Formats: sequence, C-alpha cells, structure tokens
Amino acid sequence: MKGKKKKLPIGVEFFRTFKEQDFYYVDKTGFIRDLLEARGIVNLFTRPRRFGKSLNMDMLKTFFEIGTDSSLFDGLDIAKEKKLCEQYMGKYPVITLSFKDVEGENFTEATDMLCEIISEEAGRFVWLMDSPHISEYDKCKLDDILSNHFETKSSICVSLKLLSKLLSTHYGKQVVILLDEYDVPLDKAYQYGYYPQMVQMMRLLFSHTLKTNHNIFLAVITGCLRIAKESIFTGLNNFKVRTISDVDYGEYFGFTDKEVIEMLRYYGIEETFERIKEWYDGYHFGNVDVYCPWDVINQCDKLREDIHAPMEAHWENSSSNAIIQDILENASATVRNQIEALISGEYIEKALIPELTYTDLGSEDLETRQTYLWSVLFTTGYLTETGRPENGLHKLVIPNREVRGIYEKKINSWFRVKVIGNTKRWKEFCKAIKSGDAQGVQRIFSEIMSESISIRDTAVKKEMKENFYHGMLLGLLQAEGGWSVKSNSESGTGYTDICIEIPHEKIGCVIEVKYAENARYAAACKEAMKQIDNGGYTEILRTSGMKVIHKYGIACYKKSCEIAYDMEKDE
Repeated sequence: MKGKKKKLPIGVEFFRTFKEQDFYYVDKTGFIRDLLEARGIVNLFTRPRRFGKSLNMDMLKTFFEIGTDSSLFDGLDIAKEKKLCEQYMGKYPVITLSFKDVEGENFTEATDMLCEIISEEAGRFVWLMDSPHISEYDKCKLDDILSNHFETKSSICVSLKLLSKLLSTHYGKQVVILLDEYDVPLDKAYQYGYYPQMVQMMRLLFSHTLKTNHNIFLAVITGCLRIAKESIFTGLNNFKVRTISDVDYGEYFGFTDKEVIEMLRYYGIEETFERIKEWYDGYHFGNVDVYCPWDVINQCDKLREDIHAPMEAHWENSSSNAIIQDILENASATVRNQIEALISGEYIEKALIPELTYTDLGSEDLETRQTYLWSVLFTTGYLTETGRPENGLHKLVIPNREVRGIYEKKINSWFRVKVIGNTKRWKEFCKAIKSGDAQGVQRIFSEIMSESISIRDTAVKKEMKENFYHGMLLGLLQAEGGWSVKSNSESGTGYTDICIEIPHEKIGCVIEVKYAENARYAAACKEAMKQIDNGGYTEILRTSGMKVIHKYGIACYKKSCEIAYDMEKDE
C-alpha cells in the first residue's frame, strides 16, 4: 500500500506535473475563481518565501493559456465553475517571467540576466515571426528580442509591451501577464550597491508594460515585499495590492489546518499533527491561520519513512536569515527587551510601514532603520500578527517553533561574537570551566547573561527555555579551539547536554542545563546533578582517557544562574 501513495511534491514548480507525474496536490484552484471575480487589471500579491507563490503563478498560466490541457483541472475546485471555465480557460495568450535569477555583482551583470529571461520567454513565441497579422517592422523588433540584442535600456523596458502587442494582434485577444518574484532584482541590487540604477530600470519596465497597456486582460505580480508604489509602480491605475494583512486570498498561500490533517491522514501519519502544528503553523494571513507549505511537505516526507523522525527546520535552511542579524546589530536596550518578549512567547506592538524602499532599510539613523526592519520581519514571515490592530499598532509574535529557533541561533551567534570580543573575560570563563571553579563559572556566566538577551518565565515550554541557555553555553565553549565540545552526545544511558574533552590535560567536563522555574535554583541544580549521575554521563569521558572529570549542574533563570558542582578523579 505504501508504494501506491502519491509522491510528495518537493521542489515541484509546474502545475501540470502534479497530474502528469502523480504528485499529491493541495487544491488551491479556488484562487482562479476569486481572482477573476474581484480582480484589478494589475494585481500584486506579497507573501513570504516558500508559501506557494510561484506554483500559483504557474497554475494561472496553465489555466489561461491558449491550448491548455483542460483535463489537468479535472476533479479540482475550479472545474466546478462550469461557466467560468468555458469563458476563461485556455482563452488567452500568456506572458510569464520570474525575476528570481535577475542578479549580479554589478548593474551590467544583472541587466544581462534580465535580458536573457526576456529573450527566453519571447522564444516561446518564435512562431510570431511567421504571423501574417504582424508587420515586418514589428517582426524586426521581435527578432532583436529573440536574439537577445537590446541596443539601449529603452529597448529592454519596452520589450514586454511589444510582446503583449504582438500576441494580442495575432490572436485578436488581450494578454495575461504574470511577473513572479518582482522584488528580487531590487534586493540583490541593494546588497551589491547598484540599487538606484535597478530601481530606475524596473520602474521603466513596469511602467511600459503595465501602464495604459490596452492589450492586457489581467496582470499578476508576486513578491515578498511591497515596494513603495512611487518607487517602481508610479502612475499605475486599477492597481490592487493584497498583502498578508488583507482578508482576501489568505487561504491560497499556505496550508490550512484541514489541509494538513488531510495530508497526514492520507499518508497514515495523522498522529504527528500536534508536532507539525507546533513547528510550522502560526502564520496569520488576513483572517486565516496557515502553515508554511514547504515545511509541511518536507517533514511529511520524512515522517512517512519514519514516524519518529525528528522535526527539522526546512524553511530556515532556504535563506540566510540575515535580517535578524541586522536587528541585533547595535540593538538598543529597548530592542533587546522586545526580542526577549518575542522569544518568550509574548507579543510586541509595532506601527508597521506598509510600503518599503531599500533606501529606508539602509538609513544611517538607527531608529529609522530598525522601524523599517520590524516591518520587513513581519512581511517576510519572521513575525506574524495575533489579533486585530488597535490604534494603528499591530500585535506581533513569532509564528512557530521553527522560526523561534532562527531567532535563538542568531541571538547565540551575536552573543558569542560579542562575548568573545571581550577576550579577557571569555578566557577567564573557560579557565574556570577547566579548573572546576564553579563559583567563577557562576559569576562570569551571570555577568555575561546580564548584558545579553534572556528568556522570560512565560508559557514557553521548559524544554525550549533550557535549549536557549544550552545554546548560549555551547557557543561560548565551542570557541575554544583546543577543546572537543559535543552537544547532546550519547553517554551512558542518555544524552548529556554538553560534553567537553581537553585531551592534552586529560580533563573532561559534563554540563547539564536546567531552567529554574520561578527561580527555584536549588531544585533545578539537584535535578541536573541527579541526571548526570543516574545517566552515567561521565562514562564516555573515562573511556576516552580523561583522568579528571568536572560535573556541572547549571540552573538558569532570566539573566542569572546558580551552579551545582562535583568532581570525579582517577587516582
């Protein structure tokens, strides 16, 4: 039975692949109906990465394009709309571009890539060169596009308008234009220092393509950020924007509870639902709560092979997550306090800026830059809303356990760099660990924590609180290059939090970290030491030839700690 199940669509980008190659499909074709019923001529949808934007765009292409295979939609929601399908399915020429690869270390390289993708799309319509409805003059201009021969910037900017004109002339029908990942060229340009040039290029391209172009029936644009209209969409009329805050279309980007339960049931792993929900749910788009589909699909694939497979951070690994680092750099005490609230499961209130420009993100004024960064964190999925805005303030939370882990890793990375920069204190800490100076370890670690970000005594699971402090300690100790530092390594009958070997001195250390609920340090320390002894955690160190073994039970609460200590020594 297992082999007869549909394949999970990991990395599937084209809508037709689902039926042709028998992949599992979560039906989002209702998006077509809703778009046709409430569309503008130009429609912008902003959603975080990996939430199905590109697949939905290919679905639109497959539905509208002349010559489409209507059987691809059999059994799906849109097929129930008989009149709508008769009127619109397979009735339009479609131009589709993805800007995800438009990048380069300089403007020239990025422009070359832009020209390449325009030329490639035009190649789908090379037969227009033989059309009796198109003038020889226009065929010459089309030939320049097909051969990637753009003499001026202007010829690039008018290329899509020309292509829409030629398709409309040939078919006697208006055109559907789909532009995916529109903000990627601007993001790359900002990173590499040619942002003003790229803004001008994109503004002219969009203006020529979308403004007063009577050949367009429908245009759909997608991206992560809503770039300020005056920046690249100047003068566009009948321009509709649907962000993650808007009520419409919320269920079409991401998976709902019902859809996740159905998928898990189909693969016989419905018992994993609560774990899936904890890790990947929590995004609030309009009035709908959704999961990240990339996470659910990838984790479902692992769980169907092994029901006990550990939960993994799939969305996290698809980006650098550098924006969180930007927030932490030079963070004020107020910002650190807000991050503490977030990782502790609380919300913060922020006035969000709906339209952004990358020049705002690069402002020399720290307060201005961080105001915009909070808005970008929300737009890109690192924060989400809880409840409705009040007095212009949005209540923002970390959506789920995976994203919370991203914050913790970045915090620990920042923390490690900051602390190790104080070489004297860091070396004093390592010396105390190695010598068994428990009082010194307690004093220095409490000092370090007082200057960093902590976790509050809130509803967040105890296990997650312990992992946070575990990560802080691990970052400090792993910086000591001459030591072998292992995390959660198997030892005795269990897994010790941190195990250290200092081979040349035959010294080992076992560290067990506990969260001291309500400042009950003594009880937490006792529990940690009991776990070390009962679990036989020192056994592997003895096997490795360690003669002196320091045992630390570290109880953490907010920004301080207490330590229980014992030592084993071979005479």
